[in-house]
Amino acid sequence: MKNPFSVYQAVCRPKSGAGAFFASILVWGIGIGCFAAAFNNFLVETYDIGGFDRGLLEFLRETPGVLLVAIFAALHRFSDWKILRIGTACSLVAAALLLVPVRWAWAVAFIVVWALGEHLVMPVRQSLALSIAKEGKSGESLGFVTGAISAGSVAGSILVAAIFYIGARLCADAPRRALYDAVWVLVALLLAASLAVAGAVKEPGLAKRARPSFYFRRKYSIFYALELFYGARKQVFFTFGPFVLIRVYGMDTQRVATLFAIAALFTALWGGRLIGRIVDRWGYRNVMIWDTVVLFFVCLLYGFAKDWFPPRVAVAVVCVNYILDAVLSNASMATNLYARTLSDSQEELTATLSSGISMNHVVTVFYALLGGWIWDRFGPGALFATAACMALANSAFALTVPKPVRNKSL
Repeated sequence: MKNPFSVYQAVCRPKSGAGAFFASILVWGIGIGCFAAAFNNFLVETYDIGGFDRGLLEFLRETPGVLLVAIFAALHRFSDWKILRIGTACSLVAAALLLVPVRWAWAVAFIVVWALGEHLVMPVRQSLALSIAKEGKSGESLGFVTGAISAGSVAGSILVAAIFYIGARLCADAPRRALYDAVWVLVALLLAASLAVAGAVKEPGLAKRARPSFYFRRKYSIFYALELFYGARKQVFFTFGPFVLIRVYGMDTQRVATLFAIAALFTALWGGRLIGRIVDRWGYRNVMIWDTVVLFFVCLLYGFAKDWFPPRVAVAVVCVNYILDAVLSNASMATNLYARTLSDSQEELTATLSSGISMNHVVTVFYALLGGWIWDRFGPGALFATAACMALANSAFALTVPKPVRNKSL
């Protein structure tokens, strides 16, 4: 039987641990897909939160991202593979804790633990993808990571939709909480499998140099600034985009999970690798500029589709808009590739990516609070109009990125 990961051989270096890495990321993606598909509806149905409460939760949930540079400083002697395992274990524990019926404050604490795991995995996932790539294939390698996560998200979203579809028909009298508990059990099992795959493999022959701690350098100034803009962009997609679908258009868990599956399927089949190829062919600079130009119109449709179109058309427009937004979110790999061209070693790159995540989360946490307040005070239209303006500002700043001269291999 052909190796299911043989497709990566043209992109990844031999004996780099690519098979184990992508297998772990794929299973992780299924777990993340299950969690994301149920998460927002769980908050609304279980705790009946509003716009400001959602923003406050996101403020706390993104706090580990702000602290990530300090966390990575404390873990600077740990390899990227070990941090990948630690992050997966944190999210696994949090998924199990969500099975406990608790008050809102405790639920927030569990969600923060989940987020800690997610944020630990983020930079090492990108860094490992770059470290295993052949020269000139960095964008495609990052695209494969995105594709693996997206393929997992497709499966995870379908699983959640199936749980609620079957539950509504065969167990109509069962409390909704039981269906969410089934999701959390499934997530915990998937993350346990991801951890087992990553933990069973001996680390490939990567350099054993200690990672720099508290790593900030002037040469990364533009990268840091772009990460600040990305923090606001991320908040729109991951937090307030789904919240529009639920609060404004009344989409239930089954429909939201189905939409998430479709969006992830587009990304898995075309979006991730396509954007990776575009980055390799057109350059990270052009992608960083034009990505947020398109995002400007995406934000406007989120905010004003209900005012511009009849109700049914508006729902269809926003759903298509969400799928486009999901594909565009993969363009963040261009910024990571830009950081790679500035880095002198794999350890420096990982430290830089973790510092960048902390930088973008500074904006993320405050934009979560501000966005929740704007939503409650002025409505979703004003929130997304603000996000559209920030997208244009991002494009303008991306114009200051120097044009690439050559590919750099770490």
